[in-house]
Amino acid sequence: MGTEIERKFLVRGEAWRSLAEGILYRQGYLSIEPDRTVRVRIAGNQGYLTIKGLSDGIRRAEYEYAIPIQDATELLDTLCQPPLIEKQRYRIAWGDAIWEVDEFLGDNQGLIVAEIELNHPDQPFDRPDWIGAEVSHDPRYFNASLVKYPFCQWRANASQP
Repeated sequence: MGTEIERKFLVRGEAWRSLAEGILYRQGYLSIEPDRTVRVRIAGNQGYLTIKGLSDGIRRAEYEYAIPIQDATELLDTLCQPPLIEKQRYRIAWGDAIWEVDEFLGDNQGLIVAEIELNHPDQPFDRPDWIGAEVSHDPRYFNASLVKYPFCQWRANASQP
C-alpha cells in the first residue's frame, strides 16, 4: 500500500520565490468523499490519476499513476467537479528534504502553502525561515476542500459579522 505522510504550512514573505522555478498544475476531483478522494492532475506536460484514503493525522493511503495527458485533459474538462484547482508549484530543496510550495491561482489566489513529505510522522526536518504556521490538521487547506470552499470565500465571509 502507498502511504503519504505530509505536513502542511502557510508561507510567509517572498524569500522562497528565488529558490525554484514554478510549474503550472491544473487539477480536479472525480470524488471528494470523506473516506476517499480521486484526483486528476496535469503537472507541466504530464497527466496523473491519484487516489487518496481517509486521513489519519498526517498519514493516509495514496496511489498515484501517470496517465496520458490527453486523458487527463478530457477528464478535467468533462468529468471533474468544478471549479478546478490551478496553482504554481515550486519544488525547493532544503536540508535533506524537498519542500513543495503551492501558490494558488483563480478562486484560491492569495493562498500560499508549503508541504513536506516525511518517512514517518515524527521525522525531524529543517524548517526554512519562510515557513509560517502549521495547517496540517485544518481541512480547509486540503486541495479537495478548496473546490467546495475556495479561499476567496474565506476572505469574503471573514468581513461578515
